[in-house]
Amino acid sequence: MSRDTEDSVAVVVFREEGVWQSGLLPETVAEDLDGLVGVLRQQPGEHGAIGLVNVADEFFVAVRVRGEDVRLLLSDVTASVAWDLARQVVDRLGIPAPGDDDLEDVWPAGDLSMFADLGLDEMELGAVLADLDAYADEMLQAVARRVGFADVYDRAVEAAVH
Repeated sequence: MSRDTEDSVAVVVFREEGVWQSGLLPETVAEDLDGLVGVLRQQPGEHGAIGLVNVADEFFVAVRVRGEDVRLLLSDVTASVAWDLARQVVDRLGIPAPGDDDLEDVWPAGDLSMFADLGLDEMELGAVLADLDAYADEMLQAVARRVGFADVYDRAVEAAVH
């Protein structure tokens, strides 16, 4: 089930002294949820660290780590059929993987309220995720813009491209 992570981008975002900061994460975390959580635990941040992984513009995983609290969001459960990271998120959430009959529909799983304290409530995040015409990078950009870290997120993604 492993896929090439060459087209995947993993970014960490956190606030320190009231200022959003970001950085690229190692490519290997695009395939390893435990590794991603471990790296995020090492980051500073007033509100914990947020990991955003865009996997080949097919889907994204958002992870927010605050101490021992780990919150997960997968933009498309059907990705768990073909991608390791998505499967690991589905397993960690304890939800069944979609069956063959479920692959026509796209639906998110996890904590839709993970950004509520940062100004992005469940309804608004749900609307972002419901846009079936949007690619994962566009959804992540919408989240970053609404939460307020679009500039630093964009810089990290640009660094990955170059």
